Amino acid sequence: MNRISEVLDSARTIAVVGLSGKRFRPSYGVAEYMKRSGYRIIPVNPHETEVLGERCYPDLDSIPEPIDIVDIFRRAEFVPSIVEAAIRKGAKAIWMQEGVIHEDAARVAEAAGLTVVMDSCILKDHRRLAHAS
Repeated sequence: MNRISEVLDSARTIAVVGLSGKRFRPSYGVAEYMKRSGYRIIPVNPHETEVLGERCYPDLDSIPEPIDIVDIFRRAEFVPSIVEAAIRKGAKAIWMQEGVIHEDAARVAEAAGLTVVMDSCILKDHRRLAHAS
């Protein structure tokens, strides 16, 4: 849990890959919560133009500012290319949401110096840490 609290405490900007504009989707609820908790949310989805009042980018490479956490709401087969883009962007952490597991991509990210959290909900972890303090 130390690693998770370090990532969340040091981060300000979260790029949410696969963020949907549909309110009933888990990605929307999680991003909305993290935004309310004070993080800057950058939506990444080629099928959206704006989510949560923020401009949406088609991919990580299109984002013109630094990113702390890349939060992944995509199926595991998409993770390697997202990790490669996160490394190019200089992100500090990769966060694969519950059910998203890709060991090889995690190793690549860690070898590049990124912190990796896999198969874990950023909202649940943030909430748990907030109640622990």
